[in-house]
Amino acid sequence: MSSAPPPGSGQQPPDDDPFRKQPPPGEGGPGSGSPYDTPYGGGDRPPPYPGGPGGGEGGGGPYGGGGPYGGGGPYGGGGGDPYGGGPPGDPLAGMPPLADSGKRTLARIVDMILVGAVVWLLSWGLNVDAYRVNDEQVGVGMSFGQSLIAAVLYIAYDTFLTARTGQTLGKKWMGLRVANLDDGATPSVQTSMLRAAVLWVPFAFCCACVWTIVSGGWSFFDKPYKQGLHDKAAKTVVVSTR
Repeated sequence: MSSAPPPGSGQQPPDDDPFRKQPPPGEGGPGSGSPYDTPYGGGDRPPPYPGGPGGGEGGGGPYGGGGPYGGGGPYGGGGGDPYGGGPPGDPLAGMPPLADSGKRTLARIVDMILVGAVVWLLSWGLNVDAYRVNDEQVGVGMSFGQSLIAAVLYIAYDTFLTARTGQTLGKKWMGLRVANLDDGATPSVQTSMLRAAVLWVPFAFCCACVWTIVSGGWSFFDKPYKQGLHDKAAKTVVVSTR
């Protein structure tokens, strides 16, 4: 009986996620080039490293200067990653490059305009101040009603699209995507909701402009992962898809 979680449970990203971290060359199963696929000198395969059993000149073990990788590790002389990430052990290894913070800002503005238009229409259609009598109470009621609608819609919008593809409409148009920092996969529903709540609850109820600037603008200065505060809370990053 399989121990894998059922589809849609949010516990683990699907194996066929096209944006998940890519394995380094030579790690793909049988026949992938691993020196441990066959015994030394077995079949038509060469010995795993020069100077090993059946090898020629230039001796040395698999971890020395004469190893199978030419002394530079499996990723080449610099030990880097072929997909634009950092050195082995770096969470970004195998992932696309981090997104430009300016593009992230433009994508967020697009999302705010799209959802903001719906918030305004619903606030007007629902007439959230219908049961207020005093003018001051009308103002307070309208403000809270709009804030509540805004929080619900922004969180639902961001959670649904981020958990589905990693992209809101703004991010899709700007060629960006949200990914888990640890494995590069599309965030789960829980992760997407946490990320959205940290971003949008303060925006809707208390400090819209200030919080948007602080949380989103944090990525302009954050090192090394260019995370906003909402990314830090959810342990996500935003990467480029182009």
